[in-house]
Amino acid sequence: MIETISTIIIAIVIAVVIWFLLKNITKLLINSVIGVVLLFVFNFFNIFGMGDIPVSIGAVLVCAFGGLPGFVLLIILNAFGITI
Repeated sequence: MIETISTIIIAIVIAVVIWFLLKNITKLLINSVIGVVLLFVFNFFNIFGMGDIPVSIGAVLVCAFGGLPGFVLLIILNAFGITI
């Protein structure tokens, strides 16, 4: 009886942990996709009249790992003439 109850409690705890991990991973993936899409849209439409941000492996990685804040960082660096 005790083994059954402890197994159910452990299963519930594992399910809750997996739920929170998947919820956070989903937010991170959405943020990364938004950052990369904004990088390509910014370059395609030449928004703000600034020059194109060179699409390199470094720029894509900054947008992929940083998401929207990474994209804003690339815009700020591009405004100062620094490219990644």
